[in-house]
Amino acid sequence: MRLENKVIVVTGASAGMGRCMAETFVREGAKVLAVARRKEVLEELKAETAGGPGVLEIFTADCSRPEDCGKMIDFAVETFGRLDVLVNNAGIMDDSAPAGEFDESRLQKIFDLNTFGVLHAMKKAIQVFLAQGREDDDVDCGNIINISSIGGRHHIAGVVYCASKAAVDSMTRNTAHMYMEEGIRCNGIAPGGIITDIFTSMPETNEKGGEKVNELVAFAPPLAEADAIANAAVYLASNESRYMNGQILTLDGGWMNL
Repeated sequence: MRLENKVIVVTGASAGMGRCMAETFVREGAKVLAVARRKEVLEELKAETAGGPGVLEIFTADCSRPEDCGKMIDFAVETFGRLDVLVNNAGIMDDSAPAGEFDESRLQKIFDLNTFGVLHAMKKAIQVFLAQGREDDDVDCGNIINISSIGGRHHIAGVVYCASKAAVDSMTRNTAHMYMEEGIRCNGIAPGGIITDIFTSMPETNEKGGEKVNELVAFAPPLAEADAIANAAVYLASNESRYMNGQILTLDGGWMNL
């Protein structure tokens, strides 16, 4: 098992990529804390993953709230005794609006979750990693995986969503540099078109933005299943990737090359 006994926190774990990652981590022997807002869905996930080989516990939280980000990390340490990996996956889409037409309230909501929530969770996790220390040079002191998007570098959504993910890419690389000597790694995954329910949280599409986005969607490869992301996350969470730091893995079927 590639993740045996590693303690991993996964946000946005109730559906889509987050749920698939949590399930896959458990199959690889990890101790997983699945975090999301919907307790009933998390309870279903816990029941489905019962029997190992890893274990899964749940925590209800809104990752757009700084206090919830801190509490979920504290709960993981209280439950499992330590923290090894943080996977920041929770996020929402925008309405594809361009810079001249975005909604102010939507701007705040998207950045609170997609960007500021990630940053607050990283801050708390890094404090825990540093307090735990490092056993030897071949084992991470801590490991962060940020789920970004090709929207951070490509125009497949509105200006707000794309900006929120570009910020995640930047803080991923910055954190990798800042904490390299302490043995904390930070990498990202930038998915392209993945089958998830994130689109159900989208408001009505902005007319101008939707037209421009559709120009690019017309050339997109077929949508991938969520396990394409989960399998990459297993590699980044494992010791196999210990020499990878500050990288953003693009998993888009070649969309960015078109």
